[in-house]
Amino acid sequence: MAASTSRQPNQIPLPPSPHKNEKADKKAPSRKGKGKENTSGVAQGPGGSNEMSWDNLESDCVWDWTSLTDSSASTVPPIFTKDGSYFFSLVGSSIKIYSVATGQVVSTLSAPPSPSKGVSSDTLTTAILNPHNAFQLITGSLDGRLIIWDFLDAALLQVIDIAQPIHHICAHDSLKDTVFVAASRPSKKPKTSHTDDNAVVLRVSLKCVENTTKSAEILPVGKTRFPTGLSFSPSGAWLIATAGHKVYVAMTSSLASGFTKYVSPERLTCLVYHPTEEYFATGDDKGNIRLWYCLNDNLAVHARGVEKKTQTTTLHWHAHAVSSLAFTSNGAYLLSGGEESVLVIWQLHTGKKEFVPRVGAPISTVSIFKGASGEEEYLLGLVDATYLFVSSGSLKITRSYSRIKLDPTAPHAFQSTSRPANPPLAVHTLTSTLILPSSHPSSLQIYSPSSSKLVSELEVSPSNRVSRRDEKPIEPSYVGQVVISPSGEWLASIDSRNGDDGFRDEIYLKIWEWDKTSSRWVLNTRVDRPHGLKKVTCLAFSPFRKDRSSIHLVTTGEDGNVKIWGMRTVKSKSGTTEEFWVTRSTFGYRSQIPHSASWAPDASLLAISFGSSVNIYDPNTNILRQTLTTPECKKSTSAYFIGKSGRFLVVVGGRDLVCWDLLAQSARWNYNALATIDRVIPHPQDDSFIVFNGDSITQESHQTRISVFRPSSCAPVSIHTVPFRLHGVSLYPFSRKHSSQLFVGITQEWSVLLFGDGAKLAKEEGSRAIGIASSSAAPRRTLFQDIFGKSAFTGPPILPVSADGTTDVWRGKGAAELFDCPAYLMPPLEHLFNPFIEDRLRPRPDDVNAPIALEDEDVDMEDEAAEPTLVGGQRARVVDQNEMDSFIDLFRKHSVNHVHTHGAQDHPCLVTKAKTNGRSVSLIASTPKQASIASFSDSLMNGTPPSISSPSTLIVNGKKRKKSSS
Repeated sequence: MAASTSRQPNQIPLPPSPHKNEKADKKAPSRKGKGKENTSGVAQGPGGSNEMSWDNLESDCVWDWTSLTDSSASTVPPIFTKDGSYFFSLVGSSIKIYSVATGQVVSTLSAPPSPSKGVSSDTLTTAILNPHNAFQLITGSLDGRLIIWDFLDAALLQVIDIAQPIHHICAHDSLKDTVFVAASRPSKKPKTSHTDDNAVVLRVSLKCVENTTKSAEILPVGKTRFPTGLSFSPSGAWLIATAGHKVYVAMTSSLASGFTKYVSPERLTCLVYHPTEEYFATGDDKGNIRLWYCLNDNLAVHARGVEKKTQTTTLHWHAHAVSSLAFTSNGAYLLSGGEESVLVIWQLHTGKKEFVPRVGAPISTVSIFKGASGEEEYLLGLVDATYLFVSSGSLKITRSYSRIKLDPTAPHAFQSTSRPANPPLAVHTLTSTLILPSSHPSSLQIYSPSSSKLVSELEVSPSNRVSRRDEKPIEPSYVGQVVISPSGEWLASIDSRNGDDGFRDEIYLKIWEWDKTSSRWVLNTRVDRPHGLKKVTCLAFSPFRKDRSSIHLVTTGEDGNVKIWGMRTVKSKSGTTEEFWVTRSTFGYRSQIPHSASWAPDASLLAISFGSSVNIYDPNTNILRQTLTTPECKKSTSAYFIGKSGRFLVVVGGRDLVCWDLLAQSARWNYNALATIDRVIPHPQDDSFIVFNGDSITQESHQTRISVFRPSSCAPVSIHTVPFRLHGVSLYPFSRKHSSQLFVGITQEWSVLLFGDGAKLAKEEGSRAIGIASSSAAPRRTLFQDIFGKSAFTGPPILPVSADGTTDVWRGKGAAELFDCPAYLMPPLEHLFNPFIEDRLRPRPDDVNAPIALEDEDVDMEDEAAEPTLVGGQRARVVDQNEMDSFIDLFRKHSVNHVHTHGAQDHPCLVTKAKTNGRSVSLIASTPKQASIASFSDSLMNGTPPSISSPSTLIVNGKKRKKSSS
């Protein structure tokens, strides 16, 4: 093998066979079922060879990895605490406790490992609050365990094992130490799907047999199909279960009689009971909501297994399955949600309905709770693991919380031929964020790994996020490729949509510019069909240069063309300059299709893979400098420059890997892997590069093999494995150690993972099981604060001051908000000047560290200047003398004579007042014989309160009030 500008293939000596060492063969670890890769060293020069030795080859080791996303979105409706301050979300085998006020996870309760085998056997499926103890949570899991938690202390109290997978739990306060569960039971027939499994409803006692985890009593109530709901009536007289096409009803007073069955024309999906009246609602897979009025004393409870029909009311708006239902606390409204991404509010008495549309993703759960203000709020759980809060008064989304949005259709989309195999994945170094696919394929989400928060979402292709029509899914626009320039100032994306009978294919190249002021991406240039109706195969920015105008973008397409894009600056008549991107040059090679493009580190060379060869061009003149061909790699799919100097070039094709020395114009070695090479990532700091491929030829293994190579040898420096298959990988440049190898990847299960050397993130807040402090809730306003204002009873806050007296850097966001409105709606400039200056300039702390002289001295009340109080860094309202005089006049005019009700023998009692402004005041109070508000106000003006043994000084906002003269 050779380059076209160097020696001919027949002049290059054949690669020598690997030298076999007997000792190495004896010590080599056994790899049953796996063969060794074929490697060969090619002569670097006349008479030289590079033989491969297996002695220094390290054995496979599993790399460290950590997940940046939750395992899945919770399908269980969140459970709220009694005061509505927290809610519980079941994710996998963990319980995440969220704060309603902040939306952050404050604690995570993890179930202990299950002794049973199975990947998902310990998954939590249901949870309820203990009706006899509101501070206990009862959960059920697929391994058949009931776990009772004390969530205030984050403690596991009790484990009850019923040895059957649990799907639903319900309990009532009339039945103490008893819960009812819907559990699967083993079937003798082969399982075709999980919905055909048989189940049973059990009555389980929460008391265990001594020194065991077995329940003291388990009684069967009746058999059902796979359960979709289980609930008690508010009175506790009825037990309702839904499964398949039937509703199962039983009276709690005669559970031995079993269930009475009511038939539904469609498969039921959810169940909810009315909070006050004796009827319930169900949703089915055709979008129908039915209200069932079948609970009465005439129920045939003595006939076991009887199927009946009853009167129902049907509500229909949803085009697809109803996923969740919820009644409001007064029972006047019913909430429903589903695949349409619309919350429907039904008014039951009139049949009218209201909508909260376009919530962002299909609705999985609907919950209702009362917040601290007493107003009801709706909590929507979406399928992309997002929680939305909706106000019941305005029906507007007030806030939303999400970590990384999950796309439930992503695993199926990867198998589709219309979408690219590799999802878009990029790293933005300026903000230390990740660019990831969002829950909708037409958008990207920006995630910060350091704070574990979703920063924003970029809608690359605006589209209507509507659900499918009938059973045929709608083909949306999707983002296929994303690449960010090394400087972090530009982002290029390819979004497309497949055509149908009436429309052609749509392909757009969009180049975005990073706006540092607003910290967001702004669309700069859009190019329609950059390569005609053909797909774009590769995007690549040139390396970073000091000259902003020298950056280029190269695109390759299936039309056989390679296009280099450059920036153009146009100056308008008004003097403003505008930058946009245009095509600088276009070229091809023998009508072959280019597959990939790679820039040299100094942007002096451009390597294009054309399948049969790899061509190296001068990007400034488009002159072909070199053509690389090799019989060992007949079809190249990609090529990469290695090292800071770019001397070496690695060519990838199928299972073959060839390393070229561009200075010597020869191939150094080639490597033949057992499985197809998925991708190669060069290390930016040294001459090493990483090869990713499957762990087996059949590609059925759920592992990825990662090999580290250097241009000096065809033998891998190290080999690592990770227990998942990767669809997208990018180098993670935010590691503290430049020599470490850290990567971020997207797996087949749509999880975003961080793996490599020391791939461990700092434990985020709420990731451990910690108790919920009772003082963590925000204090409510008192009656006096509502009358006089909060600032009148709040002292100046204690602000932390650094030792060197430095202050925080002003970021300009507060001042920018002052001008965030049209000019004709803004107040006069003199009203904006003071807030703008106060936000930008802060007073210098002159005497912060000056010692305070503790001396007794007379305070001149008249000369003391009244200074405003700062509450939370803002100017608070000050209660001045005029306001106090108006209250005194009010009390004088409207005096009320005191009605004496106590005898003369009453003793004075000690009254302790709570701390106000950092001071504790104790008063000796007694019943006055002749008291009136008018006499009290006169005494107040004289400075001596009546009926008080020791005089005290009236304090307002931490300052002594000036003496007033009458």
